[in-house]
Amino acid sequence: MAGMASPFGSPASWRRDDLIGVSREFDADLTLAAYASGVFPMPAPARLMGWYSPLRRGVLPLDGLRVSRSLRKMLPRYEIRVDTAFREVLDGCADRRRPHGWIDRRIRRVYTELHERGIVHSVEAWTRDGLLAGGLYGVSLGGLFAGESMFHRPGIGRDASKVALVALVELLTAGDPIDGLLDVQWLTPHLASLGAVEVSREEYLGLLAAALSRPTPRWPAPSPGRTC
Repeated sequence: MAGMASPFGSPASWRRDDLIGVSREFDADLTLAAYASGVFPMPAPARLMGWYSPLRRGVLPLDGLRVSRSLRKMLPRYEIRVDTAFREVLDGCADRRRPHGWIDRRIRRVYTELHERGIVHSVEAWTRDGLLAGGLYGVSLGGLFAGESMFHRPGIGRDASKVALVALVELLTAGDPIDGLLDVQWLTPHLASLGAVEVSREEYLGLLAAALSRPTPRWPAPSPGRTC
């Protein structure tokens, strides 16, 4: 896919803005082409789909994850499972009570299809009594993991999304600790506290090209959990 012409044209032609275009078309194959081009979708007004490539892109260096002492103490409290409750993770991330919600029916449909195709994955943190406490999901292409969203359940899921992130980094670094690219889209104070940094669009596209040439991690088959 990395060698195919991008439906979004040359990056040199993109707007000097995070939003590089909109479309009425939106399906799984176009979404995959977007990620391979350094672009990701988010719904726009009037039933359009917005396509974004931030001028300042958030990435989490795989050798730079910060695990605080308090977070390290939380790790044994959860069991980690992969791809056992993707729809529930999507539901948690799409909860309308969360601020700035953006996951609509179109996003659900396309990412569920990509999950069924083995390209989108969920990493889940479960309590010892079998409750889904939090998790994350994202797109895995070659050495790229594009994180889409994460959530935790108040009351039972303290730091559960962070624990899922720690497990994700462990999975992505099982082969080479610095050879992959973990994309977090935009840098937030929360992500910065975990070690995420900003790079320019141009630098990101260079990192992406290298990542797409690498093999995809071996994702475990869905199974009962393990301690992180």
